[in-house]
Amino acid sequence: MITGVQIRSARSALQWSADELALKADVASKTVRRLENIQGIPNTTVVTLAKIQTVLEAAGIEFIGTPDDGPGIRVRPPR
Repeated sequence: MITGVQIRSARSALQWSADELALKADVASKTVRRLENIQGIPNTTVVTLAKIQTVLEAAGIEFIGTPDDGPGIRVRPPR
């Protein structure tokens, strides 16, 4: 599972707006903003988190660490 901080960091690294991530992940913009403000694992459906994670990974983001121990990101060339 990814954390709100990882989502916010990944979006920032890609220089995407919340609206752009929402459009690419097929979720509401307000959902992206809400999830980004959560420190740990966001309280949302697994499907929503999976959509966001899949889009960010396809754009070259690698999620590292665990929610409890050093969650972060790496930027890789997009697939």
